Formats: sequence, structure tokens, C-alpha cells
Amino acid sequence: MPCFSLEMAWRFIKQVYHRMFLARNPKPPYPGHVTQIGDPVLRNIASPVPLDKIHTKELQNLIYILKSLIKRSNLIGLSAPQVGIPLQVFVIDFPHPSKYFSKEEIIRKEMEHIKNQVWINPELKVLDHAKVIFNESCASFKGYSADVPRFKRVLLTGLNENGEKKIWDAKGWSARILQHEMDHLNGVMFSDRMIATSLCCTGWHTINKFQGFVELRYDH
Repeated sequence: MPCFSLEMAWRFIKQVYHRMFLARNPKPPYPGHVTQIGDPVLRNIASPVPLDKIHTKELQNLIYILKSLIKRSNLIGLSAPQVGIPLQVFVIDFPHPSKYFSKEEIIRKEMEHIKNQVWINPELKVLDHAKVIFNESCASFKGYSADVPRFKRVLLTGLNENGEKKIWDAKGWSARILQHEMDHLNGVMFSDRMIATSLCCTGWHTINKFQGFVELRYDH
């Protein structure tokens, strides 16, 4: 007889609950998962948010969902299209890099801590057209990563969650994050910009180790 752990039992109970009690046709914004490549919303060009809609319950709820999901899923960036809403909104939050990266990597990639930020109707201008290549992954292309060339320095202008104007001269890793999220608002995936031969499954080693007995989850 197979031996089931408590974690496996809890996972089974959650699956049954989802199938029995959750809506069969959920509507966006999705609070517990990120849309995946192939979903048409990820290829749409997001619409600007009307200024008179920024303080509405609907938009503030969207921002709340983005903030909550980025935290629960340990993401560093998440756009409205990734929860099913084609609007020009994204949230970014990059933890103190010293907790996860070596000093050498932090310097090489020019990493810095980014405290939770909301951007509405952002516009990006390239300040340095030189490009650097580093590996990227995406919550909407789960399980894969690739090397992606990005501009070294950009200028981002837009509004915060209160409708106030703000501007950011970003370089290095921060500039990369902003370009990635701006791409989402323009219907572009990192796979469109990647070096094709570098695309790989991030869990290939684990798949081999456990002989393919690996589960890829799409919820938080």
C-alpha cells in the first residue's frame, strides 16, 4: 500500500474543494493564480487606466490582488494582464538581494532592493542602448527560463496607486525588471526576446532525480 504524507493528503483535500465548491467559470482578476502563455490576455496591448477610475473599488481591488499574489507566490513583478485584466498596471517588489545572492552576483547584475511599488499607465524611455544578457524567468511561463538581452538603463514615468506622478531613472537589474513588466503591458513575453538556444526547463535536474515524478503547480 502506498504511504501518503500529511502534505499529500492536504493537497488532495484542496483539489477536491476546488473542484466541488469553486466557480467553474471564474472571472478575472484571478486572486490565486497567474495566467499562462497561450492565454490571449497576455498578447493583448493593455489599455491605459482612465484617471477617474484610479480611486474606484475595482482598480484598488486589482492592485490589492497584485500585491497579495506577488507576496504569496514569491514574485518580483506582476502585471494586470497576468491576473487576466488588460490594463496598464504592474507591481514590483525585489527583496534585499544579499539574502539570496552572492556579493559578486549583486555587483555584476547591479541589484538593489525595491520596496513594493505600484505603477499605473507607465511609459518607458531607453537612456542607455547598450544591452546586457542575463537569465530570466516568468510566472506566466512557469517552469522555464532563458537568457534575455535588456537595455542597461531606462527612465520610467507613471502614476502610483493614488494617481500621483512619479519618475524613476533605473539601471541594472531594476531596469531589467521594469522592461520585463512593460513588455507584459505590450503583449510581449520574455520568450519573444530570448536567445532561443538558452531556453531550458528550470526543474530538469529535479525531474531526472525523481524519474519524472514531479508536480508543477500553478496556484500560489
